[in-house]
Parts: sequence; structure tokens; C-alpha cells
Amino acid sequence: MNHAMIIGATGITGGYILNEIASREGWTVTGLCRNPPAEKPPANVRWIGVDLLDAQDARAKLAGLSDVTHIFFCGFIPLSPNEQHLPANGNVEANLALLTNAVEPVAAASKGLRHIQVMQGTKYYGSHIGAFKTPAKEDDPRHMAPNFYFDQQDYVANLQAGKSWTWSCIRPHTVMGFKVGNPLNLLSTLAVYAAISKELGLPLKFPGNDGHYRSVYQVTDAGLLARAAVWAATTPACANQAFNITNGDFFRWESLWPRIADLFGMKAGPVQTIDLVSFMADKGPLWDRMVAEHDLMRVPFAKATNWGFGNYVFKASWDQMSDTTRARKLGFTECFDSEDRMLEQLSELRKARFVP
Repeated sequence: MNHAMIIGATGITGGYILNEIASREGWTVTGLCRNPPAEKPPANVRWIGVDLLDAQDARAKLAGLSDVTHIFFCGFIPLSPNEQHLPANGNVEANLALLTNAVEPVAAASKGLRHIQVMQGTKYYGSHIGAFKTPAKEDDPRHMAPNFYFDQQDYVANLQAGKSWTWSCIRPHTVMGFKVGNPLNLLSTLAVYAAISKELGLPLKFPGNDGHYRSVYQVTDAGLLARAAVWAATTPACANQAFNITNGDFFRWESLWPRIADLFGMKAGPVQTIDLVSFMADKGPLWDRMVAEHDLMRVPFAKATNWGFGNYVFKASWDQMSDTTRARKLGFTECFDSEDRMLEQLSELRKARFVP
């Protein structure tokens, strides 16, 4: 049996990885999070509620895990609730502690450990700072620190020296999946923004800047990412490397935006740059009425999406491009047409009654 321990297992990335592994024969899963879900998990999944910023609590609850074979790290601690969209510049110490406090007791107890994987992102290349070399390749020089991705990767690489287990780092960009309450979820931001605009009788105006509207962009389907993560963690040729994982293509919002408007039965409007946090601050009562009138999922407006993340995504006026040749050469060739897949996912949210 393989035993996967997933740190941050209730997030969008960790949640999809958990579901992917739990669906496979020969695997058991332990999910770590502060507050385990209330619903009963599948038979091969168990939850451990733990404060990974408390080294003593982590040791007490994790040192008994002696049969873990694979560790998947998908955790993240923001500086504050309002800075969920800035995961690379600050809070280095806390995010490194989140990894080390989880890994050290388990790595010491699990003599059969085979792999540790750290989830990163294109902020490794400075995509959050400004224009960077594109397409970005895994061995490109680092930008000026701080960036906790650097510290986490250096930690696992140094810890692995002389050990029989291996490591990998996965670098997606804008993970697209459905996870209620996850702050880094552009899919729900698009859906709720479109639904509110339609409810107000407005055309679907692009809320970002003109540069972002016309720049090259990329996304990563959450299911594809989960399959890639398991592939990298179980393929010997992937040992001790980083991998860019995206849908494998690129697009511009100026081409996709009219298709999103058409999906919602709306007219596509022009670019009109707004502060989503400010303009959505008073829309809670409207959302509550929409939930009641359209018989939607009972999701509080504060948990439906994170408007600060939308502001962050839509402000970048530079190309976002990752080279995925390394993964393809080693055997991971799954891909999506990002425009088609995003429209499918938005349709899935409507069918699930998340938005009208």
C-alpha cells in the first residue's frame, strides 16, 4: 500500500490531489488541515486536525505516522486575510515552518518514505512582480528574494541529500477548479462577477486593465494538476526536479471574454478597470436575494470568492507563459484547450447551482 499525506488537503489544489489519490487502488490518504471537514470521508481517507505552525502540536500528532510513502505539500499561510493574493513575497518564516513542522516528524518516523512534493507556482519566476522571461523554464535564474518558494525548495533539496527518497516541485499557474471558500479561485470570481453583472442588467465588462486583456495568459485545470502531481511523485525519472504544469496552451482574454458573456446570455462590454474589492463591498444583500430567487447553493457572499485575488490577477499587463517541455518529454502529455475547458467549468458551476 502507498500512504499519501497531504498538507493543505482542504484547499483547491490539495483537495483535488486528495480526491485523485483516493480514487486509486492501493492508496490510503491522510489529510492535514486546521479544521477537518465535518462530513464522513471515504474509507481510505482520514483527517488529522493540526496546527502546523505549532511544532509541538505537529510532533505530537504526526510522529506516529510511520508508514507514509508520499508527502504532498499544498499549504499556504497569508500575511492577513486581505493578502490572500500575495503568496510569494511575504510571510516566509511562517510558510517555511508550515512545511518543516509537517515533514520532519513524518520523515523521521516513516522509513519507507519515497517522495516529498512541494506545490509552488509561476511566482517562482517573479510573475507577481512584473514582466519576466517567457516562456519561463524550470531552471531560469531566481528573482531577488524574498520568495518562500525558494526557501521551501531549498529545504527539501537539502533534507534529501543522502536519503533514499526523492523530491519534486510543481509550478502551475492560476489553478481552475471548484472549491467553495478557497481564496485563490479565479473560476468562482468569474462566475460570481458575471452573475452579479447580469442581475444588474449590465453587459459583461472586463474589470481588469487593457494590458492584461490583451496579454498572453495561461491556466491550469485542477484535475489535470492533480494527475500531474501524482505522476511526478511516482515516476522515477522525475526525481529531484521542478515541473511547470499548465493546460499546455495560451490565450488572451480579449478572445475568450465574448465567449464567457455568450455563455451567461449577456453582451460583452468593453474594458472598464475597477477595484473589485470596493465595487463588490455592498453586493452582499444582492447576492442573498439571488441565492433565494434562483434557488442557488447556500454560499455566503464572503465565501463565494475573493475579490482581492481578482484584482491581483487582472492587473498584470505582461505575458504569463510557462514552458512545459520538461514534463512532456518525461511522459506527462495531458492537455486542455483552455478556452473550451473554462467554458465547460463555468457551465458546471451553473449546473451545480453555484450561480444562475
